[in-house]
Amino acid sequence: MIWISIKRVIRAGFINFWRNGFVSFSSIMVVTMTLFVFTSLIFLSLLTNAYLNQVKDKVDINVYFTTTAPEKDILALKKTIESLEQVARTEYVSREDALKNFKLKHQDDEPTLQGLEELDDNPLGAVLNIKAKQPSQYDSIAKFLDSKDALSKDGSNIIESVNFHKNKQIIDRLNKIVDSATRLGIGLVIFFVLISIVITFNTIRIIIFTSRDEISVMKLVGASNRYIRWPFVVSGIMYGVISAVVTLAVFYPILYYVNKLLASFSPGLNLLTYYLNNFGQIFLIIAGSGILLGAVSSYLAVRRYLKI
Repeated sequence: MIWISIKRVIRAGFINFWRNGFVSFSSIMVVTMTLFVFTSLIFLSLLTNAYLNQVKDKVDINVYFTTTAPEKDILALKKTIESLEQVARTEYVSREDALKNFKLKHQDDEPTLQGLEELDDNPLGAVLNIKAKQPSQYDSIAKFLDSKDALSKDGSNIIESVNFHKNKQIIDRLNKIVDSATRLGIGLVIFFVLISIVITFNTIRIIIFTSRDEISVMKLVGASNRYIRWPFVVSGIMYGVISAVVTLAVFYPILYYVNKLLASFSPGLNLLTYYLNNFGQIFLIIAGSGILLGAVSSYLAVRRYLKI
């Protein structure tokens, strides 16, 4: 008996949906726009986080030593730095290696190489690259390098410069951009959610108005209030389901095109592959959001306008 009632409610919901085709189409379009913005925010967040992690992964502290710094003092400082709990790894580049790397980098720049040959001594100092375990730990490492603990045994300063502060400004600026983009995306989602609720709310209101004679007949033959209300909620759920399917279908060609644009900038990032590999989870999130949006809007409209 219960199953028969459920089938009748669902059938009545489908009838309401198809009977008011244009109104239903309008609601589906608005809900689809909401889900599209929400899905875009998901992939935008994924994209910005991937780029941010790439930038953070490339950031390190480069310590440039004076040309007169004894190598034993540099190696002693390297050993001290490696003992810090914030440090993941270090890479030491001697003066000789620094000169070789410089010549290799400027191998097509003949004037620079000629000028270098005219010098009596190697003008480049040794370099120590320091990689922290977490980006937030670079501050404490930089403070250590500025302290007296980074001096040589005789108390002289063997460090010429540290390049971390410029990189820190880039990371902080990028973090602010990501935060602003996220806030903007959330604001757009909230805006479209409110519009979707209003549109769906009024759609169900119109359907109730056009079905008023049918509702009166159903009451006369003894239909329960629940049986009369739930078909309208089913119609709202259908708006959400169809909108979710349309949104996911539209995103496939969009991500296919975006991937081609990203190929030259970030070869390791493939949004289309992520979309296909996680399609089940994405479908549940988008479909669940659409169903919830349609069902809640319809239920509120039924409670407000269906006086039975």
